[in-house]
Formats: sequence, structure tokens, C-alpha cells
Amino acid sequence: MAIPRDFINDLIARTDIVELIDRKVPLKKAGKNYSACCPFHSEKSPSFTVSRDKQFYHCFGCGAHGNAIDFVMEYDRLNFVDAIEDLAGQLGLEVPREQGTGPRRDEGLARDLYQLMEEAARHYQTQLRQHADKQKVDEYLALRGLSKEVVEDFGIGFAPDGWDGLLGRYRTNPDAQDKLLTGGMLIENDGGKRYDRFRDRLMFPIRDRRGRVIGFGGRVLGDGTPKYLNSPETPIFHKGQELYGLYELKQKHRDPERVMIVEGYMDVVALAQFGIDYAVASLGTSTTAEQFQLLLRSAKEVICCYDGDKAGYEAAWRAMETALPLLKPGDKVTFLFLPQGEDPDSQVRKEGKEAFEMRIDNALPLADYLFDTLSQKYGTDKGNLAKQAIALIEKIKDTVLANLLLENLAHKLGMNSSEDLRKKLGLTSMSTGAKAMAKKGLKGRGTPLRLAISLLVQHPELGHKLPVQPALSHIRMTGIELLIQLLELTREQVLSTAQLLESYRDSEHWGPLTKLAQWEHQIAEDNVAQEFRKALVWLNNQYIEQRYQELSIKPDLTREEKLQLQKLIVVMKGMK
Repeated sequence: MAIPRDFINDLIARTDIVELIDRKVPLKKAGKNYSACCPFHSEKSPSFTVSRDKQFYHCFGCGAHGNAIDFVMEYDRLNFVDAIEDLAGQLGLEVPREQGTGPRRDEGLARDLYQLMEEAARHYQTQLRQHADKQKVDEYLALRGLSKEVVEDFGIGFAPDGWDGLLGRYRTNPDAQDKLLTGGMLIENDGGKRYDRFRDRLMFPIRDRRGRVIGFGGRVLGDGTPKYLNSPETPIFHKGQELYGLYELKQKHRDPERVMIVEGYMDVVALAQFGIDYAVASLGTSTTAEQFQLLLRSAKEVICCYDGDKAGYEAAWRAMETALPLLKPGDKVTFLFLPQGEDPDSQVRKEGKEAFEMRIDNALPLADYLFDTLSQKYGTDKGNLAKQAIALIEKIKDTVLANLLLENLAHKLGMNSSEDLRKKLGLTSMSTGAKAMAKKGLKGRGTPLRLAISLLVQHPELGHKLPVQPALSHIRMTGIELLIQLLELTREQVLSTAQLLESYRDSEHWGPLTKLAQWEHQIAEDNVAQEFRKALVWLNNQYIEQRYQELSIKPDLTREEKLQLQKLIVVMKGMK
């Protein structure tokens, strides 16, 4: 289901971009606008500006720009819909949905599943406190050193041995049973018999970012297999998009400095028991791009913690390959490998919080991990080392990190600088590329058409109640259709730059228009309206000249065309 365009426009209008950004990046008044050091790249002097009039931000250093939605997407690393939900939540608004033609999730089913999963979590917690096998569970918790507080914080429960512990609660409710089957809590065999998926297990509820139970992980109490059993994929649970313990972490730390990803539920819980309450776990899969996005927008530093065996190193390498294209300026990713045969659960019990956090503080920075691993793999084979390193570096969008890695690679290959490396390998110089971009940038006033479009984007009030310009639709000029669209959009309503641009987010014009929104046309504020009118007059004159040329070369003119040509001749003389 799509979000109505009117709601998006209203959301942008009701969100003060200065207040929004100032809560995360302290701004200082700078004339008419506000400024700060850019949150999207490292800099010593402010080049990041925010305009309250335009409801738009722009960095003259790295080129980052956009409206309130863009800022939330970039700063908090949310997708478009999540950014809308976030801004709406700040204003206490419910996001409406329009009926679309494509497939959509059954909202009624999802709502029922959330309720049933919450009931299941409470059922397991009750069993942990009251079941006849309570002593067995208490002994296991004591063996693992888990306190009552940690058990409560994570909502840990107990699924007793038996086939219908949960099913029995819904014996007379076939509809609920069907939904529990859909939610992965029940299994149905070939004969149609249903039974509990989780039996004789310590239960770890998995919560989404809003705190709703969406699935479970079950840890066997004895020697049964599998040791860990996870909920399957369901309409509300997609394990590649969630992280166990992230909700609990955010309850403890609103804006955590660091987050550590580990492999198991017990690792997260054991670390929390020892006061290391910023760990989360992937859900039985390699860390996905979606999970890494969650990690990167949750804290300033991400620590990837793995067992020190072959599987741990392979998992770490996959995680690094996943992370590289996602990294932005300021992101910090490190890698921590534990001694052979140890996991975070066992290691923290052996040495305690202080020693374990010392390991975290000394974790390998991403660059060191990358080159150490390649050096171990290729040894003195510098050709293959360089080839593999370049292939990885080319994935990186953060030019600062890419340059750092190229400098490291150049050093390892015995070269003086990354420029020497680029020349040897035939790579385009980033500094040269930046200069080329600057030359291609929007400098001066450009054509009258470009000027008219840019002034209208930066000052949409110029188009409000402006008379229709019929001549424009007859001009043969690339881009004239866009100007006509913009005039139509701004004629009937007063829009901000941010609202106007939002109308083009998914169109081919989004990129060019966002560039024009930040184009320095060097026209004084007092002269903007006058220059806009001049540009429109020039465009209307283009139609006159165009029509004059058409009629001048036409062999047989009608009476009306002859009269029109005579008028055009008079007008043309007046234009000279």
C-alpha cells in the first residue's frame, strides 16, 4: 500500500527541518540559514547548511542534500517508508495507506499474529515460574549464571516437554490454531496432526524495533538436537532483517556509542549479565545487508565478534564484504576474534567484564583486518593481493575510507602514495574526478531555461498564482516540459522547496532538480523575482522567434497565418 502524496507533503510542512537536524547535529545561526560541520563526512570547518525557508539542507563539502525525509534516511539509515513512519511518530501522526495494485501484507492477520506471539511469550514466562519442571529450569539458569533481572529484561521463558503445551491453550479455537501454524509456533504433519514446535527448551522471544514479539529462539536444556531452534519465516518475522537483543539494547541506551554483534542468544544474555549490555545477535544466518544497516544506524561503532576458529574467520570475512558498500563517512567497524574454542558466553565468564572489554577496545579496525587477512592468504604474492584488495575497495562508496585503504595498499606494495598506485594500475584519480565534477558543476547562470527552473525550485512561491504561459508548450527545447510541470505544481498552492522536490522523488528529474536546488546562481535575494520574470520573457520570445521562422519559410500561408506573421514582424522589431 502506498502512502498518500498529500500526507507526505503535509508531513514535510509540519516538520521544521532546523529543529529536526538541531536535535542530532547542533546548528548555529549563519545569516539567514544555519550551519554545522557535516554529519556525513569529516571536516574541521562547517560546510553544512540548513535553510528554514526552503526546508532543505546541503553540504558544500560532500554534496549531501535533501529535505527532512532525506535527512532521516541518511542520518538514521532508514528506508523511505521507515523514515516517513519515524517523522510521523515524532508528530504523533498515524501513517495512512492507499490501496495499491501490488501484493501487500494482510494487516488483520499481522495484528492477530502479534497478539498471539505476545500471548505465547507470556505463556512461556509463566511456565518458567510455575511448571512442575521449574526446578530443572532454575538449575540450568543458575548453571549459566543468569540472574532474575536479566531473565526478566529479556523475557526469557520455558517451553515444557510435551506436544501440546501451547496448542492446548487454543484447543477450542481453530482460527487461533491456524494463525499459530502460520506464525511458526505449531507444526502440522502429513496426517494433519498439529503439535508444538518448541518443546523442553529455554525460550528467547525475538522483538522487532517496536518491541513486538515476532518470533522465538529455543535453547535445548539437555543434550537434544538441534541445540538452538528458531522460528521459521512468517508474515511478521524475516530473520535476515532483525537482530536479537536490539530492542532491549535501545531500552538501556537511547543513543549507544557501540554495538557488538555476536552469533547466539546466550552470548547476548551472558554478556548482559556481566554488564556488557550492548550486544545483539544475528538469527542463525550470516549477517545480512539489512542487519548491517540496522547496526550502523544504531551506534557510532560496530564490533563484529566471532569465535577464533575457521568458521568464525569465514563468517567475519563475509560480514566485512557485506559491510563495505554500506559504510558512510564516520562509520567505525572493528573485528574481535576470541581464543580458539571460546565464544562470548564462555569467555566473559572466564575473565569478567573488564578483561573482555579490553579485548573490545583492542579489536582490529576494518582496514587492518582486511589487509592482515589478505597478507596471510597471499603472502609475498603482491599481484593477487593487490587485485583482491582493489576489488573490495571498489565496492566502497565512502571516498575517505576508500582513499585510506588505497594508501594502506600502496604502503604494503612498497609505493610512495595511492597516486602512484592508481597510475600503475590505471585507476582514475579521485582528486582528478572531483576536479572534473567541479568543472561540470552548475556554475554561472546557465541558460535562461535552467535559470528559470532553478529559481522556481529554490523559490516555489514565484509560481504561485502566476498566469498560465501558453507559449511555453509550443517551444521545442529540452527541459521545457519540466518547467511547465513545475509551474502547474506551484500555481495552485504554496509549497516549500522540500515539498516540491518530494513530488519528483521517484522520477528521472529527481537528480537534476536536487542539484538545481543547491545551485549557486549568484543572484541577490532582492533580484530573484525580477530575474525569474526575465527568464520567462526570454522563453516566450523564443516562441515568437520560432513561430516567425516557421511562417517565414512556409510557401502557402492562410489569411490567419499572414496576419499572424505581420504581427510577429512588428513584435520582432520591438525586440531588437
